[in-house]
Amino acid sequence: MNKAQVNKPAIAVWEVTLKCNLRCAHCGSSAGATRADELSTAEALHLSRDLAALGCTGVALMGGEVFLRPDWLTISKEIKKQGMALSVITNGFIDADSIIPQLSAIGADCVMVGLDGGSAASHDAIRGVQGSFEKACTFLKAAKKAHLRTGAITTVQKSNFHELPTILKIVLEEEIDWQLQDGTPIGRFPRSHVLPEEQYYTLGVFIRATQKKYATKTRAIIGTHNLGFHSSHLPNLSAYPPWQGCNAGKTVLGIQSNGNIKGCLALSDAFIEGNIRARSINDIWNDPTTFSYSRRFHQKELGENCRHCKYGASCKGGCTTRSASMTGRVHNDPFCFYRFEQEDLSCG
Repeated sequence: MNKAQVNKPAIAVWEVTLKCNLRCAHCGSSAGATRADELSTAEALHLSRDLAALGCTGVALMGGEVFLRPDWLTISKEIKKQGMALSVITNGFIDADSIIPQLSAIGADCVMVGLDGGSAASHDAIRGVQGSFEKACTFLKAAKKAHLRTGAITTVQKSNFHELPTILKIVLEEEIDWQLQDGTPIGRFPRSHVLPEEQYYTLGVFIRATQKKYATKTRAIIGTHNLGFHSSHLPNLSAYPPWQGCNAGKTVLGIQSNGNIKGCLALSDAFIEGNIRARSINDIWNDPTTFSYSRRFHQKELGENCRHCKYGASCKGGCTTRSASMTGRVHNDPFCFYRFEQEDLSCG
């Protein structure tokens, strides 16, 4: 692939700090303490301008907990100044009365709050701190009241799978968006908590049924882009085009708080392509040798789960993060709706 063929990143997912006030069981970053070498305010502002120059159209800020970084507002203002859409992902365990007016003032385009249970008992157990459910609900209500585009993100795992109908009630009552994603075994999240295959497929069925009944023009109910693949019975459940291979390093960019660059923030550090202190984001993104797993895929690289699949050439072995974390290699995603249907696992 030469430079002329490199797409512009549609969105950069930026971990602005690793500092966090919760200890979530599914945290892929093992967040808690601040990284010793996090970007300075000046570096973060320079990176914001470089992202805009690169053609990035949107930035999603997250942590850790984004609002624990003192200069989060300064960075956010620069992102908006550069003409990029601003999304903020938070655990909500923060003072909504202080934060929400600031988000409104700068015109945040989307605010997403982690909601992993339908009650304090279940949510707080997953999030690791008592009172986190109440704070998350308060933040959601305040954001919605301020007329910000507001949604909940649920990381579905064994411990909260049965909670989905209860969480749905909150989504409907608050009239907010809902994004559902499956937990993958990275960071603190153990493989023993990952959904079994039958529940994973049932999650797809649940999302589709919920979309048909409750999704509206003003309320999106979606699965993440890497959920499923090529079902004969379930349509594309995400807000993105149907799956045509991993978008890490193609339309998606991940940034760690110390300036490390990955194709997707969820990928392990083995997938770091460089650091903006050593090379500009433009140089890293446009380097013909970076992000090889997605940019220079060849069908012969498919693993045992995918090499005989009729969708192998286009699917490219599914989600890179899930493939690598669960099988130890890329292009080998074990969680595939098409394969489950072929093996008649859909009855789960």
